[in-house]
Formats: sequence, structure tokens, C-alpha cells
Amino acid sequence: MRSKVFRAGVLAVCITAALAACESRVSTHGNLPDPARVKELKPGNIGREEIAEILGSPSSINTFGPETWYYISERTETFAFFAPEVKERQILVARFDKKGALDKLEVLDLTNGRQIAHVERVTPTFGEKLTVLGQIIGNFQRFTGAKR
Repeated sequence: MRSKVFRAGVLAVCITAALAACESRVSTHGNLPDPARVKELKPGNIGREEIAEILGSPSSINTFGPETWYYISERTETFAFFAPEVKERQILVARFDKKGALDKLEVLDLTNGRQIAHVERVTPTFGEKLTVLGQIIGNFQRFTGAKR
């Protein structure tokens, strides 16, 4: 009788653990500045240093072209072993003019994104093409000291 109760308890614990493992996981990456503080910013009369003091350091800075700062935040949800799904994305883009003053401020979200198709091409390599048998024989020659 005790063993049946023990087995039922172990089975209940295993089922509970298995169901808990299938729960979706939500993770947040990045840090989007407070919207109230962003509304305070007016293009033309504020510089990079003041932006950094108010909003903090940016997630990314454009290295080519006009200076642009990006504040990026993203929330993803992962269920079991499936690929993560992006639920929310917000990007604050601060563009500066040549003098370092704020020129333009815009907010982008998930609807502004684009899907990029990956190209599945293989670059041919020239040289010796070995078969499995050729590789095995080559390895035996390498260990025995024989030359090709």
C-alpha cells in the first residue's frame, strides 16, 4: 500500500515538473528610456552630452555616415524548445547634426522591421577533392610516415 502511494506521489511530481518545463519564458533585452523624459527632448536645442545625461548611454552608435544613437529594447517569448518569438520591439533613434545638436528624434516599433531572406549559396573551393576512402588511406600514410 505504501509503495503505491509513493509511486503515485513520484508520478505526480514528475508530471508537474514536466508541465512546468513547458511554460513559456519571457525575456527582455535592452533598456528603452522613459517616454516622459523622451518627450522633454526638443530637436535643435540639446546636445549629445545632455542626451547622454537624460537617457543614458545608447545601445548602439552608427559608425558610418551621420552620427546616430540607437536605444533598443526587445521582449521575446520562448515556448519549450521552439525558436524565440519577438513580441515587442522599440527603438528610439536620435540623429545629430555636424555640430552635435539633436537634429531628429524618432520611435520605431515591431511594425517598422523587415524580414531579410538569407542566401543559401555554397562557394566552391578548388583543390583536391577527397573521398572517404582517400581520407582514410591518407590518414594511414600520415601515421606510418609514408609519402604520397
